[in-house]
Amino acid sequence: MNKSPGKGPISISLGVIGGSGAYDLLTNGVLGENVGTITLETPFGKSAPIHHFRAGNLEYLFLSRHGEKDYSITAPFVNYRANIYALKECGVERIISWSGPGIINMSFKPGEYVLPSDIIDETKNRKTTFFKNRGLGFIRQDRPFCPQIQQVVHDSMHSLGFSHHEQAVYVCTEGPRLETPAEIKKFRLHGGDLVGMTLVPELFLARELEICYASICYLTNFAEGTAAREFKTGELFEGMQTNQEKIQVEESVSRFPSILAGTFLSLSRTERTCHCKNAMDRYKKKGVINDDWHTWLGPA
Repeated sequence: MNKSPGKGPISISLGVIGGSGAYDLLTNGVLGENVGTITLETPFGKSAPIHHFRAGNLEYLFLSRHGEKDYSITAPFVNYRANIYALKECGVERIISWSGPGIINMSFKPGEYVLPSDIIDETKNRKTTFFKNRGLGFIRQDRPFCPQIQQVVHDSMHSLGFSHHEQAVYVCTEGPRLETPAEIKKFRLHGGDLVGMTLVPELFLARELEICYASICYLTNFAEGTAAREFKTGELFEGMQTNQEKIQVEESVSRFPSILAGTFLSLSRTERTCHCKNAMDRYKKKGVINDDWHTWLGPA
């Protein structure tokens, strides 16, 4: 892999974080050749494997948050801090994640895409900041997802003819259990549209290190209590997903390489003008921190 002095093992500005089975989707060569893989030791533990892909003059990094095969690490036990630290160390400035939440808002349907615009944190036990025991981290969250990446993803999906929703609130729960009907009712009353387990603290950690972050969600099933479904033992979600919905979801996932290809190309030509890259500016101006992000961090 390419070396860049002073910038970690490599320097690639685009990163992708995918859900279960995501790596298998990219190994078919649609989005370039895997030219190397590294796993970084960080102050917060070992990162997931980071794969370096190259497609022509375009390069990007890919990390599968739940493991390389199937779903080997559930959401509450992902080492989010190590993963985000490692991507930053590799030069990543923009992250696109994808995940498959459930549906609270019944105007949405399984297999559809959503670019979430806001988030509610319902997690309980996760390590959610790099700034433990430091006087840092008062970062505004008016737009928790990078609006610049969201616009580029919107344009890419529009050009491909893939419809999607853009105004949606993602509720992130602790897991690994699924939510109760009463919890889903509470989330709906609080304005939640989607429910999943993966985006917190991922997006908040990215912002702390001034990395742009946006997510593409493919909707997998109706959340508990929203649609009557017979309990089926031994099946995914125990019957919360019909066979037709399963097919629709699989088709949505299969389109991700096309969506990412257009998004990557546009992002590589787009200067970062969002506020994400300046999240820590007030601390720099006060002289509390310098430009070396490694010195910002608190203990593990």
